[in-house]
Amino acid sequence: SRPIRWDSDHVVLFDDPTRAVFHEVGAGQAWDRVKIALDYFDASINRIAAYVIGIRATRKAILYSLLTPHRELAQLQKEGKGAQRLALMERLKVMPFGEVWEECCRRAGVPGEAQWIKEAESYEKKVLAKRG
Repeated sequence: SRPIRWDSDHVVLFDDPTRAVFHEVGAGQAWDRVKIALDYFDASINRIAAYVIGIRATRKAILYSLLTPHRELAQLQKEGKGAQRLALMERLKVMPFGEVWEECCRRAGVPGEAQWIKEAESYEKKVLAKRG
């Protein structure tokens, strides 16, 4: 909920600031120069859920950046084609990102957005509850 800042309670979310960080990495073609470290903690939810929400949000932000045509956007900027660049940026906002994410989850053999929380709840009942 408060990414990129240190706080005692935080879970990374797939929000504008997180997307912006990875947009800059992608736009700068800096994937090989950037190290990504994540930390999760929220006393109001179990740590497994905090971890899963955070890692999935980060992976979604990375995928979102990888799907962005950064070179085309840069070329339009260089050519002074501001209207075309803005139109492309607006078009990207309505692309079916959710479907792409679900397909990535399916191919990776992991639960999609609607299913993963059920597995986390099951784990919480079967394993975490026994720990007291």
